[in-house]
Amino acid sequence: MSASNGVLANPAPLGLLGFGMTTVLLNIHNAGFFPMTSMVLAMGIFYGGMAQLIAGIEEWKVGNTFGATAFTSYGCFWLTLVAITALPKLGFEADSGASMTAYLVVWGIFTLFMFIGTLKLNRTLQVIFGSATVLFFMLAFGKATGNEEVIRLAGYEGIFCGASAMYGGLAQILNELYGRCVMPLGVRKAASSLNASGALAI
Repeated sequence: MSASNGVLANPAPLGLLGFGMTTVLLNIHNAGFFPMTSMVLAMGIFYGGMAQLIAGIEEWKVGNTFGATAFTSYGCFWLTLVAITALPKLGFEADSGASMTAYLVVWGIFTLFMFIGTLKLNRTLQVIFGSATVLFFMLAFGKATGNEEVIRLAGYEGIFCGASAMYGGLAQILNELYGRCVMPLGVRKAASSLNASGALAI
């Protein structure tokens, strides 16, 4: 909250950047540029996970059901993904191809319905959720078939998805600071749910 005017800050940039930056880094790994390291896991816990949870709680406070559901859900997604990677080292049974496929498909279905929701919002969110839907189903197919080439291609698609989310978060920050459209978000003319900065405010 601003000490000067009492206006609540827009939590969406934090959530979008937490999702986007972590997604880019994980999918650079999926594309084969470096192995899974503690860097990716740390980003998953603290920025992809905790930062998005904070953003989701703040969206809840301002009555934004879509933003609250999206950010808290994807924050928990990153935390569960880290747990899936880390728990076998503590003696728990590692995921099988079938169980990981089911995990990715369920997240893909959730993201698909969230994408449908973005059809009432701006074009940038449509790109983010649309590409995330494709990413989940590509990874699910790769896991189900054991096809590493599909997973590698999904990595490139995931880099695009994450970069789109980063763009959306940074655009909202700069548009708000400058009081005008510096980085276009593709705001629908009839989208009364978006404020002047392009921030998501359902």
